Amino acid sequence: MSAQLPLIAGDALDAPFAWRDGQAITRRQYLADVQALAGRLPTNGTMLNVTADRYRFAVGLGAAMLRGQSNLMPPNHTADTVARLSSLFPGTYGLTDLTDASLALPLVQHADTMAPLPAEAIHAPQFADDALAAQVLTSGSTGDPVPHAKRWGLLTRNTEAGARRLAREMGLPSLAGVTLVATVPPQHMYGFESTVLIALLGGAAFDAERPFFPADIARALARVPRPRMLVTTPFHLKMLLDSGVELPAIDLTLCATAPLAPQIAVRAEAALHAPLMEIYGCTEAGQVASRRPTQGVEWHTYDGLQLSGDGAEVIVQGGHVPQPTPLADVLEVIDATTFRLLGRSNDLINIAGKRSSLGHLNYHLNTVAGVHDGAFWLPPEDAAGGVVRLVAFVVAPGLPQPALHDAVLAALRERVDPAFLPRRVIAVPALPRETTTGKLPAGAFNAWAAKAAAGAQG
Repeated sequence: MSAQLPLIAGDALDAPFAWRDGQAITRRQYLADVQALAGRLPTNGTMLNVTADRYRFAVGLGAAMLRGQSNLMPPNHTADTVARLSSLFPGTYGLTDLTDASLALPLVQHADTMAPLPAEAIHAPQFADDALAAQVLTSGSTGDPVPHAKRWGLLTRNTEAGARRLAREMGLPSLAGVTLVATVPPQHMYGFESTVLIALLGGAAFDAERPFFPADIARALARVPRPRMLVTTPFHLKMLLDSGVELPAIDLTLCATAPLAPQIAVRAEAALHAPLMEIYGCTEAGQVASRRPTQGVEWHTYDGLQLSGDGAEVIVQGGHVPQPTPLADVLEVIDATTFRLLGRSNDLINIAGKRSSLGHLNYHLNTVAGVHDGAFWLPPEDAAGGVVRLVAFVVAPGLPQPALHDAVLAALRERVDPAFLPRRVIAVPALPRETTTGKLPAGAFNAWAAKAAAGAQG
């Protein structure tokens, strides 16, 4: 018989689970709300949880599991993606807290009121180790979503390992009493793991909102008690630091989705008076490693995880990854628990017989003084078959052309092979990043870059 694991760890049910407008929502209240919502869900089906409020998302997760259902976590909620989900998972329905939700699905409206607390004791429900909690979907080569099953036992062990690493970085015995403010949504794997699961299984609490603008982030941090942690992305963090908004002191900044430029890490630690930690992970294996970039470029795996191989063929196994799982990146393995990240294997480029990763080049581009944001673009090969040269798009309002071109090239010459120096450096007001994660989706970015390059040439 499979081991049974709780939805929410620990016995301190009167401790905060979430904060809304400065008011605590207890773990006991959370369990009551899960039970109340579960009674309103369809008997069968799969949940697409699009609630904007982080607490309501967490309630939806627990309620679906209590119903024996899993949560769908696709990369986006476009009409095409939702239609594909409906075909792949018959009986899919949406959970929303928005009155104007336009999903082409049967909808369950999340109640805005808290469930009454019953007089009898409330206990956390138990789920089998192999209970299917979520299906994380990535885009396949055919465009159809590819599901990756997330079992409760493996999520629990991954979250416990991450919580130990975070607590150790903060000098605490555990995350009990720590409050999280996050700029990333709970529907994204990083936000799911580092806010919702950390609260359920690691003892922390989170702010229910997802602030985006710098002033809103500062206010959200100020209204929650210490010790407090900011969970964010390089894009959001850089925007916050560049805003000049006065920031309250915190106890840890957690960053992920792309390697952070080292000078941004130094600025963040100075502005927020706290260490900054980066998380490395992937859809297949979950969170795998962490590092403090101001203390070195090496990543250190979570307890129990072991690496083997090198380059673009690195396998991770152990801990919460029971089966050998390849990592979709180019890594330099130093030893079984330490590595350097060189780039993603799916963005490798070849110029004049030399190979590099766009992610690796973007990392160096964003270390150039005066560059607020930047990304390389490799144009399609021309019909004449000539050598294609990279183009660099940069947001650098203090460096007008031609000083911009000279400054970027001079800095990059010290960091990258001459084959990868950009032929053109184009100043743009902003890059077309996703507001939720700060990423540049390849298809949309390529279309934008072609148009922007043509416009700059004209």
